Amino acid sequence: MRFQEPVHMSDDHASPVWARTKRRSGGGAGGFVGLLVTLLALFGVLTAVLGIKERSLAEGGALMDGWITAGVDRARALAGQAPEAADAAVETAGEAAGATGEALESGVATAAQDLKQQ
Repeated sequence: MRFQEPVHMSDDHASPVWARTKRRSGGGAGGFVGLLVTLLALFGVLTAVLGIKERSLAEGGALMDGWITAGVDRARALAGQAPEAADAAVETAGEAAGATGEALESGVATAAQDLKQQ
């Protein structure tokens, strides 16, 4: 079959669609939506597995609630310990800064004595 007129590519593309190697990037939300769908699927599978194991979706849900409560309690405990750990880190850093200052003072004094002797 012959064309009466020569066929031309469109002006904005240099090669046919099937010859392009680059994929067009989707919107920025594609990764987030994929992550959200994956997490929901994992939650659904976990619910189904616990429902089968416990022979009741209610008991499986109660088991998951216990896990979530334990995680939240642990996070709150860690958050409560954070100020204490920060205070200890500040004290340690203060002691290290004081020791560094004393070492610098003694080094300056030694250097000043050496310069006076020369």
